[in-house]
Amino acid sequence: MRTLLIDPRGGGISGDMLTAALADLTGSAAPLERLSASIADLPGCAEFSVRLEEFDGGVRARRLAFRVREKPAGSDGDLAAALEGVAAAAGLTAWGAERARLILGDLLAAERRLHPSGFSRHAVASADTIFDILAPLLLMEESGLAGCPVHATPPALGGGTIRTGPGTVGGPAPAALEICAAHRIPIAESPLDMELTTPTGAALLVNLADVADRFPAMVPLRTGYGAGTRPNGNGANILRVVEGETTDLIEERIVMLETNLDDISGEVVAHAFGRLFEEGATDVFITPAIGKKNRPVQILSVIADRERYVRLLGVLMEETGTLGVRVREEPRLVADRRQEEKTVAIGGRTFQVRVKTSRACGRVIAVKPEYEDLRRIARELGVPLREAAREVECRLARMEQANLQRPAARDD
Repeated sequence: MRTLLIDPRGGGISGDMLTAALADLTGSAAPLERLSASIADLPGCAEFSVRLEEFDGGVRARRLAFRVREKPAGSDGDLAAALEGVAAAAGLTAWGAERARLILGDLLAAERRLHPSGFSRHAVASADTIFDILAPLLLMEESGLAGCPVHATPPALGGGTIRTGPGTVGGPAPAALEICAAHRIPIAESPLDMELTTPTGAALLVNLADVADRFPAMVPLRTGYGAGTRPNGNGANILRVVEGETTDLIEERIVMLETNLDDISGEVVAHAFGRLFEEGATDVFITPAIGKKNRPVQILSVIADRERYVRLLGVLMEETGTLGVRVREEPRLVADRRQEEKTVAIGGRTFQVRVKTSRACGRVIAVKPEYEDLRRIARELGVPLREAAREVECRLARMEQANLQRPAARDD
């Protein structure tokens, strides 16, 4: 499966940097010329052109050079209407148009939050903003990356001072930070004393990518580098993008909670298990071990998602009385799992059975009926659970074989 990685943890991200990096990756600039012509046709735009040029900032990269003359956008509505018109004229598909609306919506929401009296032209300028939003989407669509999984590392926001129309504030850019906060994404530190991630760059990142602290498991195929237009004394901030291949395994982020229990009854542990599952734990298990003073202990482990782990940590401490819990976030790869309900006939009766099918490495690796459904069938038929399970699995196998032998429908 094709995938795209955006890596702004060192040099940050802006719309022009992402555009230049994608153009470098794909080797194509044709969509940029088409987009520039559409923007130049806007009533308030006197001139708009863009040129892709080589840049050497420690690594060979591409950089955009602009020529822009325009009147300021009159209102949020004017900017949104112009974005829609240019997107249609440039040939953006429904996938790109929907993301463009979300990106602009995040920009305007951040500006309204920070500038209640009206959005800042520094952060939201019509022609520049329209290009920065639409150009990466057009490049992704042309290269077949639209709809592929997109991953990203935490963006470096930068420091220094940021101009905000009437004055300056300390970095990072307030609107960029506001967008990252609204989407709860992690951010990275940087020693560069300048703005690295622009508001538009932050809005692109949160609406295109799943941001995590590490590279995804992937085989890199090709790379692209896009340079910013602001020198920092050591060259320029540079954004890296990587196209790669991943398996059909799904990468998830989980939180592991662990604590050692050395003075607790089995009844209390059993009750804690029940409470943890009731509160949404993915799994709970015990590992026997030897603790301090050579005493036997039990390591109680809880697998949780990031949304529930704080609540589960409280339940764990409340129910066991433990004084401390180890917490760590980890990635895991899981098979693609689909559940569907099937009708199975057993003993002259029909039953609805939920069946989970798991796929990995391009094939089915497991077909498993839901345990609770098997138990219900065994109870209603008055047979052992293992007999009910055997009958259900046998009938599911016959149904699958019949589906494979059925001739494909002809398209006349």
